[in-house]
Amino acid sequence: MSGMIIGLDLAKSVFQVHAVDSDGKVVITRKVRRSQMLEFFARLDPCLVGMEACPSAHHWARELSAMGHEVRLMVASYVKPYVKRQKNDMVDAEAICEAVTRPTMRFVPIKSESQQAILMVHKTRALLVRQRTMLVNALRGHLTEMGVVAPKGIRRHADLVERVLAHGADEIDLPPLVRDIVFSSARQIGSLNAEIKELERKILEWHRTSEASLRLATIPGVGVITASAMAATVVDPAAFRSGRDLAAWLGLTPRSNSSGGKEKLGRITKAGNRYLRTLLVIGATSVVGFSRRTTEGPLMSWVRKLLQAKSARLTTVALANKMARICWAVMARKTVYGEAAA
Repeated sequence: MSGMIIGLDLAKSVFQVHAVDSDGKVVITRKVRRSQMLEFFARLDPCLVGMEACPSAHHWARELSAMGHEVRLMVASYVKPYVKRQKNDMVDAEAICEAVTRPTMRFVPIKSESQQAILMVHKTRALLVRQRTMLVNALRGHLTEMGVVAPKGIRRHADLVERVLAHGADEIDLPPLVRDIVFSSARQIGSLNAEIKELERKILEWHRTSEASLRLATIPGVGVITASAMAATVVDPAAFRSGRDLAAWLGLTPRSNSSGGKEKLGRITKAGNRYLRTLLVIGATSVVGFSRRTTEGPLMSWVRKLLQAKSARLTTVALANKMARICWAVMARKTVYGEAAA
C-alpha cells in the first residue's frame, strides 16, 4: 500500500481524480475519461480509493480491488459535510478524499455481480408490478365511467374482463370501442402476469442457492421475495453493530428530535432502502392478520399484546422493526429462526 489516498468522483463519461500523499499534500488533480480509467489506476501503486456509493460504484470497486487497491464506498449524504462551498466535480472529489480518511465514517460493503444481478431481477419485478397495478386501475376507472364495477383486489379484474368480453353478455351493453380497449388492457395485463411469474421463478432459483436467504425465510412474515432481497442487499451483517442499526438503516426507527435532556420521538424516519422496508411492512401486515386467529408462539403473543394498546398500523410498523432485528440476528449468527430465541 503506497500511502496515497484518492478521492474519485464517478460520472458517466468523465471522472474526477483528487489524490493526496501520506502528508496530505495534493499530488494529483485531473480528469480521466471512462476508457482511460483502468489504464490510469494500473500505473499506480496500490492505494486507498474512496468513492460515493452510486449505481456504477460497485462495478468500479470490483475492478480496482482486482488491481490491488483498497476501495471504500460511502453514502453521498455522509460526504456532503466535507464539501467546501459551491459544488463541482473537483470539489466533490476533494470532499471524497477527505471523508474516506475519517475514523467515524461508515462504509458500504461492495456487492458481487451475483448480488447485483438478483437485485436487478427484484427491481424489474417491482417495476412490472407497478405497471400492472396502473393498468388494472385504469381499466377499473374506464369501466366505472360506463357503469361497470367490480370488487376490490388485483385478482378480481379477471372477472370484470370476462363480464365485458363474454360472448352473449346481453346484460352489459357497451360500445365496440370500449370492448376493444378492455381487450387490449387485458392482453397487456396477461403479458405482465407472465413476465412477473418468470421473474419470480428466477428469484426462487437464486433463493435456493443462497444459505442466508434460506435461513431468512424461516422468519414469520419473511417469504422468498423478502429473504432473497435482504440477503442480496445486506452483504455483510457485521457492518451493523446490532439489529437496531439495521432497523435504523431501513428507516424503521422513530425520528429523534431531542434537546436539553428532553427526548421527543416522532414517526419513523423512512430513510434507507425503501424496497426492503416495504417488503418488511407487507410481511408484518400478514403476520398481524394471522395473529388475530392464533396465539401460538411468543411472537404472536407479543403482537396480540401490542394490539391491545396500539392501532393495527402502529403494531405493523413495530413488528416490521422487530423483523428487521431478527433478520440481522439470523444473518450475523448464521442460524435459523427459533421461537425460543425470539
